[in-house]
Amino acid sequence: MTSLSLNARPLPTPPPEPSLRPAVLSDVAGMEELMAPFVTTGDLLPRSNYDLCRHIKEYVVAEGQDGAIVGTASLKIYSTELAEVAGLAVRDDQQGRGVGKALVESLLVDARALGLKVVFGLTRKPLFFIRLGFQVVEKEQFPLKVWADCARCPRQHACDEVAVALTL
Repeated sequence: MTSLSLNARPLPTPPPEPSLRPAVLSDVAGMEELMAPFVTTGDLLPRSNYDLCRHIKEYVVAEGQDGAIVGTASLKIYSTELAEVAGLAVRDDQQGRGVGKALVESLLVDARALGLKVVFGLTRKPLFFIRLGFQVVEKEQFPLKVWADCARCPRQHACDEVAVALTL
């Protein structure tokens, strides 16, 4: 044995991973709280309580060991072939731990099961999506998105989001 192995200490156990599950109505308040700082910075479009409740079946959440919502994202379906990853938010202290990746990958499993062909997103963080296999594309490829959301966005004339897409 070397002196190095005698002095070795066990590595600290990483904190348990948050668990993913479909969102339920009782999650809405936690989702609003989680999304609020990202809405303030402009990284997310505002979503009303009504919209979250009405579209709750589109959302998946990451739940921490304490039951708190630490991440959320939705799969917004536009047609039989196209959907968007939307409302992706991960609590600051959980970022860099794979929570966002797990949320998106979960949505992609759902998209494949539904028979969708393309999943896209509009983001200020395109590198995150590129690491998951998405490619940068032109926003104009998604007129349904532009009509549905961009037309009512407060930043529509100064949009700094990048469109990314993944062919399934």
